Parts: sequence; C-alpha cells; structure tokens
Amino acid sequence: MNKYILKDLLEIKNGKDHKHIENGGIPIFGSGGIMRFGNQSLYEDESILLPRKGTLSNIQYTNKPFWTVDTIYYSIVDKKKANAYYLYNYLKQLDLSYLNSGTGVPSMTFGAYYDIKVQLPELKSQSQIAKVLSDLDAKIELNNKINSELEAMAKLIYDYWFVQFDFPNEDGKPYKSSGGKMVWSEELKREIPEGWEVKELDKIIEVKDGTHDSPKSKDKGFPLITSKNLKATGLDFNEANLISKEDYDSINKRSQVETGDILFSMIGNIGTIYKVEETVIEFAVKNVAIFKTSHILKYKNFIYMFLKSIDMERYMKNVVSGSIQKFIGLGSLRKTPIFQNEIFIEKYDNLTDSIFKNLEKNKIENQKLSELRDWLLPMLMNGQVKVG
Repeated sequence: MNKYILKDLLEIKNGKDHKHIENGGIPIFGSGGIMRFGNQSLYEDESILLPRKGTLSNIQYTNKPFWTVDTIYYSIVDKKKANAYYLYNYLKQLDLSYLNSGTGVPSMTFGAYYDIKVQLPELKSQSQIAKVLSDLDAKIELNNKINSELEAMAKLIYDYWFVQFDFPNEDGKPYKSSGGKMVWSEELKREIPEGWEVKELDKIIEVKDGTHDSPKSKDKGFPLITSKNLKATGLDFNEANLISKEDYDSINKRSQVETGDILFSMIGNIGTIYKVEETVIEFAVKNVAIFKTSHILKYKNFIYMFLKSIDMERYMKNVVSGSIQKFIGLGSLRKTPIFQNEIFIEKYDNLTDSIFKNLEKNKIENQKLSELRDWLLPMLMNGQVKVG
C-alpha cells in the first residue's frame, strides 16, 4: 500500500452560483445531489464531489460534464496516482464528521480534506477493483432505468382506465370517449363512471401503522426502516439502524410487513411508496403506513398506482401538518376517498401482473447486488479479497 494525504491525489475547486444558467441537460450538483439541469458545465472530466456544507457523508462521483454550486466542491484527480472511482469509494467509507468546522451547519474546508490520510494499492489494482465496483453499480442503475420504464407503462394504463376513464366498454371501445355515462361524485369533486362506488381507503384495504417507538440501536440485529430509508428504487438497508430481536418481534406483533404489502412514508418525504415482494432481509418499519394488500392480492397493483398518482395537495392539504416536520396521520390516510369497481380493478391487476413481476424482480436483484457490493467493498479496499 502507498501512503498519501489527499492533497497528493487531487486538487479541490469551489462550486459557483447557478442562478444565471439556463435549463439544459447538464446536471447541477449540490451537497444533497442533483438540484436541476443546466446548459453549462464547470468541468467535463470525472470528478469526486466533496460536500462543503450540509451532509458531509454525501460524497458523490460523476464522469460526465457537470456544474457544482457553492455548497459542494469538485476535484481534479491526479490519474497518475489514483483511479477516481476507486478513490471515491475509499473516501465514502471514511467517517469525516470529526473534521467538521461548522458550529451550526456542518462544514468542511480545503485544508480539512487535504490532510486526510489515504492508503492506496498500485494504480493497476485500483483500476481492477474500480471495474468490479462500477460494473455492479452500472447493473443497479440499468435495473433502475428499466423499472422506470416498466412503471411508466403501468401508469399509462392506470391513467387511461382510472383517470381518463377510457377503459374498454362492452364493445371494446374506450368508455368515456365513446359516450359512457358519467355521474358526479361529491366525495371526489369530479365525475366518475355510472355504477362505480366511492369508499374510504380503509373500507377497501386494511391500513396499519409501523411503530412510533425509538428502540435502541444495536451493532447487530434487524434493520428498522424509517421514512428516510424508504425510497422509490428500494429499501435502503445500509443507512438503517439495527434493532434487537426482542424489539423486532415486539414491533412485528402489531405491524408485520408481508410480501405484497405497500409501504407509505408518513413523515419527511411524505408519499414515498414501495411495494414489498420477496424480502432478502427481515426488517421492521417506523413512521411508515402498511397497506395490507397481501390480504387482497388482486388490489395490490391498483392501490399502488392510486397511491403513486394521489394529489397530496388535493386530498391531504388539511391534514399534512407539524411545526417541525410535516407528517400525515394514519387516520387521514384511512379516510382518503377512492373509487372502486372490482371488475376493472381485477382486470388491471391481470393486465399489469407481468409488468410488476419484472419490476419487482429487478428491485430484488438490486437489493442483492447492493448487499454483495457493500460486503465486497471493505475487503477489496483492505486487500482481503483480490481481483484475479
């Protein structure tokens, strides 16, 4: 291993204001990730992006033209000494919180970064390890892109049938466009097809609550998934706190998550949704609603798309509250009005079943790939595992 300080391996540059930049296709990064897309770049080669303010653990990497704002630095990596992707993964493993120079908002200076001690193998080994890691990440990203397209297909059918109400009538023609009779729904404040019912969600599907307790974190145990760990692309087990088996069993006596259930974030990133299929890891949930579609499987795809399509401002503007952090109560979720027609809900489930099965297969594969990557990463970095 060769010993360096970070200043030997890269040059740090300041980000700049982006307000003058017109919209375009070039990502503009802040400390939290991509903020928007513009038509100008600060740098066009691969770079490690280092937070200046905010979440100091959110080190990022890009290999395409980009712009960074003043809350995040970008870097020019010395490619004669370091593979940028390897170095990015190395730095991601470090706990840099002790270098924080901010009294309120976490902050980092050039000097604090430059003095970080780094140990790297020979450049050839770095490149081999980086290739393994980037291949895993590329496969995860490809699955995410495929899933976006699959979900768009399911949404297109949902919108056509349950928003425009142009589901096929008895003659196979689009219902509303062909003159199908519509009636006014006072609950929904819109017209719906004649004969369709409007009910509150909990009259169709059981809606349960995750725990609101705060069990003590453990070094080993079961992940506790909260709203921040619930993401559209999957469940983030890496950042989840671990709890004891006793706490896990206690939570799951009341709020067990089963295959086919839908998870809905009630605090923070309100409305983030995830449909649970085969679970690679057993987990419990906190501040997350559980829609028990596992009990009525023919509803699972319809309820999922309904929750994805819900207009929060329209349905929930009077119940989203909280002086510190916004939240939505379980009672409000349960009382959300929804239209129902069992025949077309079942038809929608049958029609989209293969779409959702492929979508779910990719999510499970990504979960396994992420687990493999996180298991491999430290061992590749410290030389326990070598790339042949």
